Amino acid sequence: MKPAVFLALPLGKPFERKLAERYTIIADPDRRGEAEALVTIGAFATDAALMDAMPKLKLICCFGSGHEGVDVAEAERRGIEVANTVGANAATVADLAVALLLTSIRKVVAADRIARTGEWRGGNPAALLFLRGLTGRKIGIVGLGAIGLKIAKRLEGFETEIGYFGRNEKQGVPYRYFRSVLDLATWADTLILAHRADETNRHLVNAAVLSALGPDGHVVNISRGSAIDEDALIAALKNGTIAGAALDVFEDEPSPRADLLSLPNIVVTPHIGGGTSEAIVAMGDTVIANLDAFFAGKPLPNPVTAE
Repeated sequence: MKPAVFLALPLGKPFERKLAERYTIIADPDRRGEAEALVTIGAFATDAALMDAMPKLKLICCFGSGHEGVDVAEAERRGIEVANTVGANAATVADLAVALLLTSIRKVVAADRIARTGEWRGGNPAALLFLRGLTGRKIGIVGLGAIGLKIAKRLEGFETEIGYFGRNEKQGVPYRYFRSVLDLATWADTLILAHRADETNRHLVNAAVLSALGPDGHVVNISRGSAIDEDALIAALKNGTIAGAALDVFEDEPSPRADLLSLPNIVVTPHIGGGTSEAIVAMGDTVIANLDAFFAGKPLPNPVTAE
């Protein structure tokens, strides 16, 4: 008899076919109480009420690195293990972070419009010819985990200077460590958010941080929308406190604020950071590796613990 796994949401036919080779998949919420394991995403609430509804639950496995919706402390209290797929999509998310940064700094979206509409004729492109580029910038990365490290490695190739902030200073990395996001933003002219966002760091980037970044500054967010105070960001973009922003995530998904989207100095994408075919396959394989290890009585490859 295959162990039963409850899928909180559809995660693609290729993954589900692979999962079904090893496990009995339950997709009907009315039958979730039969499952010993739950496969979900970090944004979904996995709280005491859901755990009550799944009395056999022994493993919560997040498809992705985020686990902000999981009450990890409550799971530990109940003897339920938690796992994620940290690192599986790191390269893909890092690629998008760099793409968004370049798009914001070089105003690629505005340049595309000028070229397509014929506004190229005359003096319209002139403002795009005197922008400060990426080379020589001071890049501040918030969160130097699997994704942050890959962003840093990529940006080394652009001849930038890199600093970072995290819960702890990393040993063996060549980048300058700052003890607060405000200190990092004061030093940097570009801020990239790559940390694990949850309620403990909600609105980590606020008006003071944006002011410290300065009028030539850009902020890129591929973490979670809750990391930025959107009221403060809108004000900073409107009044020139910073030059631009590029966001893959928003506080209200999938319906970002209209007053945010209407700004001319912002680049937006619909939370596609980890959304390449190879990253999705890697995340699915990591979910299965966690499940296999758990049901074999072995340590989880990607355990999550309460801090």
